[in-house]
Amino acid sequence: MCGILALYNPKADVAKDIYDGLIQLQHRGQDAAGISSLDSSIMHLHKDTGLVTEVFKKTKSKVNLTGNLGIGHVRYPTAGNNDVNDSQPFFTSNPVNIALAHNGTLTNSDSIRDKLIKTHFCQFNTSSDSEALLNLFAFELYKTNFRRLTKNHVIKALKMVYDKCSGGFSVVALVSGIGIVAFRDPNGIRPLSMGRKDNSFMFASESSALTALDFEDIEDVKPGEAIIVELDGTLTKRRVVRDPLHIPCLFEFVYFSRPDSSIDNISVHKSRLRMGDFLGEKILREYPNLNVDVVIPIPDTSRTSAMQVAFKLGVKYREGFMKNRYIGRTFIMPGQRTRKRSVKQKLNPIEIEFRDKRVLLVDDSIVRGHTSKNIVKMVRDCGANKVFLASASPPIRHQNVYGIDMPATKELIGYNRSIRRIKKYIKADELIYQDLEDLTRSASIGNPKIKEFEDSVFTGKYRVGNITEEFLKNLEQTRSSLPK
Repeated sequence: MCGILALYNPKADVAKDIYDGLIQLQHRGQDAAGISSLDSSIMHLHKDTGLVTEVFKKTKSKVNLTGNLGIGHVRYPTAGNNDVNDSQPFFTSNPVNIALAHNGTLTNSDSIRDKLIKTHFCQFNTSSDSEALLNLFAFELYKTNFRRLTKNHVIKALKMVYDKCSGGFSVVALVSGIGIVAFRDPNGIRPLSMGRKDNSFMFASESSALTALDFEDIEDVKPGEAIIVELDGTLTKRRVVRDPLHIPCLFEFVYFSRPDSSIDNISVHKSRLRMGDFLGEKILREYPNLNVDVVIPIPDTSRTSAMQVAFKLGVKYREGFMKNRYIGRTFIMPGQRTRKRSVKQKLNPIEIEFRDKRVLLVDDSIVRGHTSKNIVKMVRDCGANKVFLASASPPIRHQNVYGIDMPATKELIGYNRSIRRIKKYIKADELIYQDLEDLTRSASIGNPKIKEFEDSVFTGKYRVGNITEEFLKNLEQTRSSLPK
């Protein structure tokens, strides 16, 4: 998962505001960050590995990024390596200066890369699908045979990009002579919002970044839609793909997105409230004899759902863990050893909240199960009489191929395991999962126009791209080969 941002301000340089916006998106990627700006025909770029504050710790780095248009990116890797060469934005000068930032995954990036090498003699510096997307876009622009590049050439090129790309993606790009180009995959899997403030425009992976910078009139970029902000501020919207199928990612609502964000007119906060309502109702219906004394969230994402579970059960809600906010999200950390160490550094129990109590822990999801197992043990060591664990989402049984770097399938605790076996491994006295139907309702109630969601991590049904067993096997081998 990554975070992208683009900004146009007719009156001022945008680098400092892009920096502030990337801070708001830091939760979507902690491995690398970068900003590119366009000043007349000159394109500037600064990127590196690390957090936004680390990459731009010197004031000079932002000052040198002059220009009233720019894009930014925060990354954690779903493809490629974790080094500065794979950080974004990516840049090319052929046929014109283009910088591109991408959130998502192209499921056919290998074939795109192979064709470009053969037809256009492209040289690739990384294995990143984002670099493949940049070069494809540049090549299709070149094929329009423009004398003077216009937005119509850009739209024509994007039509070919859409024809040749599969997967989930949202993109912001700077194109010399044009301005900002933003577009979203035909299925709307990966989110992208746009906001306005006076004569300024901003795009971001989450609406919370827009509101933090006081942008209003927020709307979502539609599936298969391209939006161009020209150098003079002219705004053009164009539906590039006919009859798109809108299936946004369901896991965005479970885990990744901030609660103060809205995705496709669905409040993330309200969706998580509903997750808690439905989960609480299931516990009352199917587990009436738990006799829970207290409901405690595993911070942070689960707090909203946990509060509603407590309300439904009519029991106390308490904060039972002190969180070290300087430790990153363990879900996206590479290697079990690193994650295990980080859990101990990240969460410290408040012992009095657990001692001699029947505790219901609520988490947003259970991925590998190792973190849950450690937390259950931690709570028992604090003197809890019983430890129950509830997940606001169903079992995660399959890897994600559309931009979320899930572990290899064999590393998922839910893969080919019954809930009974998972409970035994975690060593909880009871394990309760949200039903998929209820999770889907939690999101869809917010926008009844959306009938379906991308839920392959729960179902194994990949409806976008040609996702074969061979593809999944190769992906699994790649993810299994990451440093442990």
